[in-house]
Amino acid sequence: MRKATYRDAGVDIDAGERAVDLMKQAVRATHGPAVLGGLADFGGMIGLGGDYSDPVLVAGTDSVGTKLKIAFALDRHTTIGHDCVAMCVDDIACQGATPLLFLDYIGIGKLVPEVVADIVAGVAEACKLCGAALLGGESAELPGFYDDGEYDLVGFAVGVVERDRIIDGTKVGAGDAIIALPSSGLHSNGYSLARYVLLDDPAIPLDQHIAELGRQLGDELLEPTRVYAGALAKLYAASVAGDVALPHGVAHITGGGIEGNIARCVPDGVTARVEVGAFERPAIFDLIQRLGNIEEAEMRRTFNLGMGMALIVPDGSQEETVSILEAAGEKPVIVGEVVAGGDGGAVLV
Repeated sequence: MRKATYRDAGVDIDAGERAVDLMKQAVRATHGPAVLGGLADFGGMIGLGGDYSDPVLVAGTDSVGTKLKIAFALDRHTTIGHDCVAMCVDDIACQGATPLLFLDYIGIGKLVPEVVADIVAGVAEACKLCGAALLGGESAELPGFYDDGEYDLVGFAVGVVERDRIIDGTKVGAGDAIIALPSSGLHSNGYSLARYVLLDDPAIPLDQHIAELGRQLGDELLEPTRVYAGALAKLYAASVAGDVALPHGVAHITGGGIEGNIARCVPDGVTARVEVGAFERPAIFDLIQRLGNIEEAEMRRTFNLGMGMALIVPDGSQEETVSILEAAGEKPVIVGEVVAGGDGGAVLV
């Protein structure tokens, strides 16, 4: 009678152990003095650090979505982890939180150690940009669940903020200024529509150079999501020091677009007005709109259109806010203001 093994069933424990060995250095590079224990522990441990009087933990989770299909097609996996981190830490930064830790989950059909190591290297790189420790994760080989060469990637981030410094939009009022931080393109939203337009019949080859993009289509579609949380942490620290006012509202522009996401931090009685011509619209959006014959309203509710993050700041603090964000490596642009009237929405004008 045949003696079955786990490898016969499609799970290679040795490959899993090799993947861990390959990623150890990248993971440890994200660990500061607040991290306790080691990689072999069953649970990750981290101290809050700092001098908090009433700390609140802020958590968020997200995935990369169908952008993964581009990574599969090109067999390039070094940036997709960066996307996963950005989608999570940029969300929690909207509440004023500074990222503390990140956890990842990779479910994969056939575990190839080098692929998993590439994914985790991207995760670690993005964690370092925002000061989060890659505290733990899970790689699960699931034969028969995912096709060979395919996987799913999910992330979970935790940050901390003082209770009296939570940003929730309740202080947003008429006269506040709106500052945009540019996106690097699609980020990790709207890929189902982008793929439908660009890669279905008739399909544009991913290795085709697109003149208006200035590079191959695949390079554009794998452009990593920007990590804003590190720059925002510096802004929040400057507000503690009294160098600038704390923003009244912060919105991560993901699914739902500029209007839908800014509206999430605008209270009744005022309206956020964003000037369309005040920020640059990357060429990828015009390409998708033209080839798909997509109405502008559909573009606006699906894509970020060039704005990755929006900050609503008190009138009079615009100059200081812009200066601090520029020093942190961002290119902030004042794109509008909050006006009296309305039911807490946002409009592009």
